[in-house]
Amino acid sequence: MGHSSVSDSPGVRSSLHTVRADGTPVYRYRQRPGIPPISVTRYDTEAAHSSLPPDHRHAHDFFVLVYVEEGMGSFTVDGAERPLRAGEVHAVSPGQVIGVATVAELTRGRAWSVAFTPDAVPALRSVSPLVWMHHPLLALFSSSAGHGRIAEPDQPNWSAWLADLAAELADPGRLGAPEAVAALLTRLLVAAARLAASAPATPDPFVERVFAEIEATFREPVSAADVARTLGYTPGHLTTVLRRRTGRPLLEWITERRMTEVRRMLRETDLPLDAVAAQTGLRDATYLVRRFRDRYGITPQRWRRTQRAWP
Repeated sequence: MGHSSVSDSPGVRSSLHTVRADGTPVYRYRQRPGIPPISVTRYDTEAAHSSLPPDHRHAHDFFVLVYVEEGMGSFTVDGAERPLRAGEVHAVSPGQVIGVATVAELTRGRAWSVAFTPDAVPALRSVSPLVWMHHPLLALFSSSAGHGRIAEPDQPNWSAWLADLAAELADPGRLGAPEAVAALLTRLLVAAARLAASAPATPDPFVERVFAEIEATFREPVSAADVARTLGYTPGHLTTVLRRRTGRPLLEWITERRMTEVRRMLRETDLPLDAVAAQTGLRDATYLVRRFRDRYGITPQRWRRTQRAWP
């Protein structure tokens, strides 16, 4: 579906991107020029939860960390129920389907939600999305983890970090705010990663094979059908299996890989748009501008200028 229908995903700065065949809406992070792509929301009153519609199933294309300070409740991730208890941190990856039917039980408690894209973290900005699940900073987001419990003596630190992050985001023009935001979010991710199980997740051979093919060919003008045919699958079957195992279909992974490289080249080089398009599997500068503006709500030229102000 197109972008003509726009609404907010609960608690974050986002817009409706598409609706899956099963009716699940998928939200995209709505970035503001010159502002790091991070949103922080604190739920601490009944009114803060009143905007959550009952059983609102949705997915998104960004990462979310949820820290529960007080209270209890539950939500579902890809159909599996997760209890929400004080002192816990939950990680939700792009593409995972969230159900919030019983999160309203937290109305007499307090919780924080941090939504972000990898561009908000200096160490992740140029990292291929195909290796996100193996990156140390994103350890809690791996399918084998997903949540962890903070030791009681460390819980005040989490509350302080989140309050500081919210304060910096509230005044992004303040001297040093971009650097402080990047540092605070990185600190949160380090602390979250340390809550994950020490044993690495077992690689999925099917996913690894698909991702290897995407990595080898994304700079060429290949389509999802081309990748599927090379691997010996029909596009429909490959997309269905990949979405079930990773939360995202084949075309989204190809596009995400290309857009990550486009952003890296815009940030780190002065190459003209025609050269960027030619090296990322896109047809030409005009097509690149259209796809980039559709994806981020800003032209690549303006995005490149705003990056000069970031740490």
